[in-house]
Amino acid sequence: MNYEGLADMVEVVEPHRIDVHHHILPMEYISSLARISINKSAGVAFPQWDIEKSLALMDRKSIMAAIVSISAPGIYFGNRNFARELARSCNEFSARLIQEYPERFGAFAVLPLPDIEASLLELEYALDTLNLDGVGLLSSIDGQYLGNPETDYLLSELNRRKAVVFVHPNAPPDHMLPKTNIPPAIMEFVFDTTRAVANLIITRTIRRYPDIRFIFPHAGGTIPFLAGRISMGEQKVIQYLKTLYYDIALSATPYALRSLQELAEPSHILFGSDFPFLPEPLITSMIEGLENYKGFSDEMRYSIEQKNALALFPRFKLHLK
Repeated sequence: MNYEGLADMVEVVEPHRIDVHHHILPMEYISSLARISINKSAGVAFPQWDIEKSLALMDRKSIMAAIVSISAPGIYFGNRNFARELARSCNEFSARLIQEYPERFGAFAVLPLPDIEASLLELEYALDTLNLDGVGLLSSIDGQYLGNPETDYLLSELNRRKAVVFVHPNAPPDHMLPKTNIPPAIMEFVFDTTRAVANLIITRTIRRYPDIRFIFPHAGGTIPFLAGRISMGEQKVIQYLKTLYYDIALSATPYALRSLQELAEPSHILFGSDFPFLPEPLITSMIEGLENYKGFSDEMRYSIEQKNALALFPRFKLHLK
């Protein structure tokens, strides 16, 4: 498909969308990873990014505010000191971004997992001192998934705080990847999200920590399609899946939206762009996909684009015109 010129096809209107899936790549993050020879995310080279690029994209796509996060591969590569220092650097960058543009940006804190003690300390600093808006976690770290016993102390604290937790997919370690020529970002991301959600269900983690407000990107991976298999007819499992939030980044197609709509309530579906990893023409295509999808009324679309996010991040109500 020829995407040339597609970015100009959507009429720019008053900024109203709230983007819960919007990434930052601070210079310190890029340079730190470069020192250990990492320059890709799941097989995709890091895109060029700066604050001005985000703001310009937001203006062109009528995005009122973006809740930013660090994407995969995250910050942990076997060295816990490295992860602690990089988490602090990224979180303080996010705090400065919010201080400079309080109407335009929020942020999910990054934590130095799998170091639970350090993560609890960084969580306290990020939410209580830096006043970030929630927490960003990866679906797995080194093959270990959310819901495993090692994460209980952290999840208990997130539950106590009623935190909003954005769970971004990660690619499994190389030795666990299928031997194909398909970049992990294309397929393994959605499968890793699926494994994370299924593990949270099977370990009863969601039942134990019902006050965490989880957001899963890309329409929940393959969870809507596999919900029946995961539940095996147990309706309580479906009810727990309905408590989760799902963004529609790279998923605003009739194939994905129809399946998601069968599982999630309209109030639990959120807008996401996946900028800058998703190029602008594809973001435009996804916006058009949402606008043209026949399954949502205008009211539902408005809720997906703004209202549902305001319920999770009410401070942005102060900036509505």
